Amino acid sequence: MKAKNVNKGEKNSIKANIFAILGDYIKKHYQYLLLFLISFLAVSALNFVKVSTTETVANYSLDEFEIGQIADRTIISSKTILPDDVDTVSIQAGEKIIKKGFPITEDGYAKLKKMAASPTYIDYRAFADSELFLFLLGILWYTLFSFLPFKRKLQIKEPIFQVICFLLVYSVTAFFRKLGVFSDPYSVCIIIPSALCIMLTTILFGQTSAVILSLIMSLGVLCATEWELVPFLFTLAATFCAHGIVRKIDNRLDLIFAAIMLSVSNFVFILILTVIFNDTFTDMGKIFGGVIANGFLSGAMALGFLTPLEYMLNTASVFRLMDLSDTNSPIFKQMQIQANGTYNHSIMVSQLAESACREIGANALLARVGGYYHDIGKIDQSEYFVENQFDHENKHDELNPTLSASIIKSHVKKGVEKAHQMHLPQDVIDIISEHHGNSVISYFYKEGKEKDPTLMPEDFSYPGNPPTSKESAVVMLADTVEAACKTLDNPTSIRLEKFITVLINQKVENKQLDNCDLTFRDISKIKESFVHLLTGFYHNRIKYQNQQDPEKENKEAKDSKEAKESKEK
Repeated sequence: MKAKNVNKGEKNSIKANIFAILGDYIKKHYQYLLLFLISFLAVSALNFVKVSTTETVANYSLDEFEIGQIADRTIISSKTILPDDVDTVSIQAGEKIIKKGFPITEDGYAKLKKMAASPTYIDYRAFADSELFLFLLGILWYTLFSFLPFKRKLQIKEPIFQVICFLLVYSVTAFFRKLGVFSDPYSVCIIIPSALCIMLTTILFGQTSAVILSLIMSLGVLCATEWELVPFLFTLAATFCAHGIVRKIDNRLDLIFAAIMLSVSNFVFILILTVIFNDTFTDMGKIFGGVIANGFLSGAMALGFLTPLEYMLNTASVFRLMDLSDTNSPIFKQMQIQANGTYNHSIMVSQLAESACREIGANALLARVGGYYHDIGKIDQSEYFVENQFDHENKHDELNPTLSASIIKSHVKKGVEKAHQMHLPQDVIDIISEHHGNSVISYFYKEGKEKDPTLMPEDFSYPGNPPTSKESAVVMLADTVEAACKTLDNPTSIRLEKFITVLINQKVENKQLDNCDLTFRDISKIKESFVHLLTGFYHNRIKYQNQQDPEKENKEAKDSKEAKESKEK
């Protein structure tokens, strides 16, 4: 009896754990789950309209039947269809229209035709088949999006954009195919806007997102064209080609050259498919011209849609980051005037971060831009930061340590506020908010601790979170290293390496790198990159024979003048 109670208790405990895990997962991913449900309902509605307006009977196209043909299946009407002025044929529910093994009569074919054309007759078997396929496709999409390593923080706008692209391609393919001019498996390739969607996705969200969408979109085209292989293979080839062409460009005008390359590749793809499926080249001239136009228009339209989409989605695309890296922008002009020391510091940090990210395979351009903007919060109170105190007067000498710490750590919050006002991408804003993590401002904490032992480290900690991306972590390390190495006497390569190792180890010990994906190998490469750049920056120079120290020269001139005046007296 006790054993049964124990087993029952264990089962209840397992069920409770399963429900708890499921509940936690839903809480964390409810946005993506809701999006999955909404997108499936939307594509199901499109699918229902597609099936209800397609001439199919029992999941077979009307083109597969003809008078006198020996039927290979039995078809029974599920509904009563009354005669009308246009078609006087009458069909009763449960009536056997054609019978397997018997020839199809004129009357039977007429009834098949009326069933296929009737808006009241919907081929639910065909609808169910495509619904099951689309549901499995949705699960595949969700799985890929959930478990593939994107190496960055995902935002809900990315899958929303993918869903919109999929619905666009599916609806255009399914409904334009019903027009006579696009009913052929080759001609429908002309109007599929898949390359446009992939070019935009690659630029706005990166390669991984584009590869996922290429696969899902191609399978969607397969369903929309009633399982035709030619449109599926063409879409798959064209989208992968578009992704491969666009992923290397870094200039908006390069999209025109990408459009030309895509036009040529589309022609090659459709030519190869024609040969593979042993089709004739009769009337293929229009199709060749159509797919060439499709490729060129995809590039031209991508160029037109890109700027408004960058603004609406606020993504860190390569073009947007290139625009933000322009140091002649008003914010950098203001920084040069009001916080020149911070400006020079930011330039050096961006160089260090960009070089290190290139070594570890992270987004070097994002790191460079993050380095430029990470300290924009210092502009308003620049005189409280040591790099801007050129007259050697420290404003903090007149303040207590707690107030000084509040001023220092407020530059992170102000930087984030400025970034939002400037409509910077979220990836850049994350770098600004995370470049100090939640570390303690140790100088003022120690100073305040000497005066008041009850002070807590939390009162002197930055308000941000530890870095959540490689780029953010590298900017943090570059910021720390660049500022600290200025205090190092005789900064040789060996001394810099030892000092940088100590600084990075402190960040590791303080758990500032726990939330990012940096490995020990990455950290080693980052350190080597920092040492290489800083050694070149602080390299020794030859002192020329006639070179004089200005202070020493002025002192000697002053002493000589005083001696001369004394002698004259």
